[in-house]
Amino acid sequence: MKFYPCRRLKGQITIPGDKSISHRAVMFGSIARGTTEIHHFLQGADCLSTISCFRQMGIQIENNGSSVLVHGKGLRGLMPPENILDCGNSGTTIRLISGILAAQPFTSTLTGDASIQKRPMKRIIAPLSQMGAQIRSLHDNGCAPLEIIGSKLHAAHYLSPVASAQVKSAVLLAGLYGDGETRVTEPYVSRNHTELMLGRFGADIRTKDTTAILLPAKELYGQKILVPGDISSAAFFIAAGLLVPNSEILIQNVGVNPTRSGILKVCRDMGADLTLLNENLESGEPAADILVKSSSLHGTVIQGALIPTLIDELPVIAAMACFAEGQTIIRDAAELKIKESNRIETMVRNLSAMGADVEETEDGMIIRGGKHLHGALIDSRADHRIAMTFAVISCLADGETEIADAECVQISYPGFYEDLRRLATM
Repeated sequence: MKFYPCRRLKGQITIPGDKSISHRAVMFGSIARGTTEIHHFLQGADCLSTISCFRQMGIQIENNGSSVLVHGKGLRGLMPPENILDCGNSGTTIRLISGILAAQPFTSTLTGDASIQKRPMKRIIAPLSQMGAQIRSLHDNGCAPLEIIGSKLHAAHYLSPVASAQVKSAVLLAGLYGDGETRVTEPYVSRNHTELMLGRFGADIRTKDTTAILLPAKELYGQKILVPGDISSAAFFIAAGLLVPNSEILIQNVGVNPTRSGILKVCRDMGADLTLLNENLESGEPAADILVKSSSLHGTVIQGALIPTLIDELPVIAAMACFAEGQTIIRDAAELKIKESNRIETMVRNLSAMGADVEETEDGMIIRGGKHLHGALIDSRADHRIAMTFAVISCLADGETEIADAECVQISYPGFYEDLRRLATM
């Protein structure tokens, strides 16, 4: 797709539902007793992969577009799938569902697309095996496809070397079926949607510092879930509203869970004119409208405990840094190398092609802002967050920007380009 500069962005927008919460609502609803009603569900390819997997295990799921009804059969109600479970491009699906399948009385096989088959699965194989799971990489390379032979699971205290909500969630979901207290301790707190939602479904779960503590469950119970807007999707409009001159965007009902909203802190640290309005807890998670106005930004340092709260937003933060005054340093972000693409290498290569002064480091980037950017051919590596980041940059770059594999935004935000164009023409 081809993109061109715009003069301003103006208007209000409702962001699609949070991807992490949408995944979990389907999964937890499937293993709960009774019906779970999900509103503002994200109709992206990743979340549809989760629905498909549970349908193959005998769960009736009605997808009405605006709402999804999951008719759960309880913790032990899943049926053996007749076919390999295809998780598509979704790391959340394959890693979280592994924790559930490890305890089922049947054997299952999980796979995904070419990207998923390169992503590291040892990080869930190790802790699940510690709990007694029988799980192996069929190609013996630590990646999918995975074969899982359901087993009786034991309690464990897993000390995770990385702050990863996917790893933590896989262990906690397995712990629902364990024989005692399961604990997961992280170096920093990762997003806590699993802990919050499991509590709503009736699990005995609590947190202490960076440790999540779960007791086995006799039963979970269906809930009504209102999914707030996804801050990872809102991030692109936050950046665009700050960067494009004479812009003002109101982004409605966005999840601002502190374990996810690090981008708001970074924006403020960079001098952004950004206001939270109508703060509420209607979804069971903190949410608010975000009012963004054009701002003059300056460089900052992003590192340490802040990184897990904005790991998916780092590509668009790097884009913001290109237009900020001074230097921005991103550290402790080696996790970016094992996302849908190597996001450090991909961002540096594409930003350089547009004329940015950017340097790759072992665990992040150094960006020296203020260079004039021009259009270029962008290789998105079929990574939805890369494609959306460069669509934002194209609003400010001179000339034509062409993004290869631009349709990959279907994974998390099917209507992204239409929403961006609408704001540019209001």
